[in-house]
Amino acid sequence: MIPIRNKKKTLQVTVDEMRNFAFAYVEKYAPSKQQLKTYLLKKYMKLSVSDVRKKDVNKLIDIVLSDLEKNRFINDQFYSESKAKSMIQRGSSINKIRNYLIGKGINETFIKDTVDKIKDDNSDQDFFSAIKLCKKKKIGPARVEDNRTLFYKKDISLLARNGFDFETSKKVMDIEKSEYLKIINLL
Repeated sequence: MIPIRNKKKTLQVTVDEMRNFAFAYVEKYAPSKQQLKTYLLKKYMKLSVSDVRKKDVNKLIDIVLSDLEKNRFINDQFYSESKAKSMIQRGSSINKIRNYLIGKGINETFIKDTVDKIKDDNSDQDFFSAIKLCKKKKIGPARVEDNRTLFYKKDISLLARNGFDFETSKKVMDIEKSEYLKIINLL
């Protein structure tokens, strides 16, 4: 049996370890800065290194994060734009995108820039996203004509839960089946 030695870790070893953990996480998940900070903090609290206090760990994490940001391994603006783009393709509303990015700890200026860019690209983005959601969930204009009036309240509430305002939801729900099919063919 090999005896386990209780070595004290130096600050440089800790920073190198933390940097390796960060590289592995960034390679696998492409996180935001806040997500990476949370991951590293949890990782080091789980390891419970006796020499290093929580305050010191926070300082080390900030050093590693600033280094990664300087070398462009993490970039919250790019993260914000790429997540927004993928969420739009899935039919998410602008409100849902904004709340998602806030939850991921993205800076408010990056969120505002991303939302403004979406609105510049397409002034009525929520309408087209709601149409995509109707197609995906088979609600509203995607339903059989006989069932549309029966499920009107249910469908409009589903759109509301996905972040669409009442005017947009009503506009989508009142669209004719033929017009809906034309829009779907364009998307």
